[in-house]
Amino acid sequence: MKNNRPGKPFILFRLVAALLGIIVIIMIPPLILAVITGEGPMIRAFLIPMGCILSLAAPCFFSLRKRELKLNAKDGFLLVFLTWSFASVLGAIPFYLSQSGISFTDALFESACTFATTGGTTFEDVEALPRALLFWRSLAHWFGGMGIILLTVALMPLLGIGGFQLIKAETPGPEKEKITPKITVTAKILWLAYCVLTLILFGLYLLGGMGWFDALCHSLTTMASGGVSTRNAGIAFFHSPFIEGVSTVFMLLTAINFNIYYRLLRGKFRDIAANTELRVYLGIFFVAAAAVTVSLIPVYGSPLEALRYASYQTASILSTTGSAVTDYEQWPGLARMVLFILMFIGGCSGSTAGGLKVIRHAVLWKQMGNVLRRTLYPRGVFSIQLNKRVGRKDVIYGVAGFFCLYLMVVAATTIITAAAGTDLFSAFSAALSITGNVGVGFGAVGPAHNYSAFPNHIKWLFSFMMIAGRLELWTVFLLFRPIYWRH
Repeated sequence: MKNNRPGKPFILFRLVAALLGIIVIIMIPPLILAVITGEGPMIRAFLIPMGCILSLAAPCFFSLRKRELKLNAKDGFLLVFLTWSFASVLGAIPFYLSQSGISFTDALFESACTFATTGGTTFEDVEALPRALLFWRSLAHWFGGMGIILLTVALMPLLGIGGFQLIKAETPGPEKEKITPKITVTAKILWLAYCVLTLILFGLYLLGGMGWFDALCHSLTTMASGGVSTRNAGIAFFHSPFIEGVSTVFMLLTAINFNIYYRLLRGKFRDIAANTELRVYLGIFFVAAAAVTVSLIPVYGSPLEALRYASYQTASILSTTGSAVTDYEQWPGLARMVLFILMFIGGCSGSTAGGLKVIRHAVLWKQMGNVLRRTLYPRGVFSIQLNKRVGRKDVIYGVAGFFCLYLMVVAATTIITAAAGTDLFSAFSAALSITGNVGVGFGAVGPAHNYSAFPNHIKWLFSFMMIAGRLELWTVFLLFRPIYWRH
């Protein structure tokens, strides 16, 4: 039997180049806006990377069209990591060439933020940036939210790639699920739901009084759980309870597993009601929002005002959107503690949110209960139930392993950041925020600050960690294990 392994690296390189062709498509709308608004430097800033990508991606794509390519899990992990890494580098070029005084390190950090849907930034004055660059920033957030790989699987089956291996490597969460027999159909359904929700949000923002450009950019970033804004003050710039309320609802919606929306359209309400992760997620939000609201009533003097700010900030941190409507570091200790705890949780699996994911917390909570029961009844047989079905033991092992890896990564990032001169609490908050793709945190990365003060080598570390966090850590750190490279 002929061994085709020696040719795999070259094939993977061509696949990465072909997948990067999507970046060209994403850059077209901002380029058109730059032409319309007469932003000359931005026209060049987009044309240069688009030309470079096309010259490389086009021949690679057409050379692979008629080949049947079967990817195993190892190939899928490497392909996804390389695609996201090179996409972040290419996405940094418009920032760097925009003549806005952005260094390449800051440009790379911003690009990694966009594709990883992290709400962090190094920009002191967002409103001074060209409109085309702000649009690029928002649009890249939106595509990063659902995933470049997922888009590719939906629209480019001509490559003959084993689609589920890509989805498995890119989609956040401990379990990857096909909601239809064909993965390409699944991807298209998820993208349809994503687009429909974005259009609805865009219309509601317009109804709330936003201009078309602000409404467009904010709808793109809110849906991606990104949190960046076209305004220095963010959503707070509009001073609108309606806009904040709409944003709160959609931040919660985007952090729900998108398979739920497919079941909703199919009328499978019993499956939705039985979904363990959804029930736990909503429970966490309502309990956290209630606790923060109670602690804020003395601050704002009105239960409604307290609820307004508490619900928004709770949804923002839980969904890892990372936007803020006020400086919550000035809130009472209880409110700050609740928000800090939410940074450890994140949204649901299969959503645009980051973090540890609710389902993992639910699994460990149930397993902890089983351990306590086994202490009382040593001969008893206990199992966890997810969605009213018995969960597999390998899921428990996988969740425990991920928790261990996550905490080790956060600890290592904290130590390196603190060694660079940042105080320990700010370093820990930044590591937690970056790894979980939250964007904001406490201390030096609180709502009144940004990431511009960190040294360049820390920004490079953060850029890597944002990509690793977006890809659920396993996909990236598996590549550093010698066993991965053994045949």
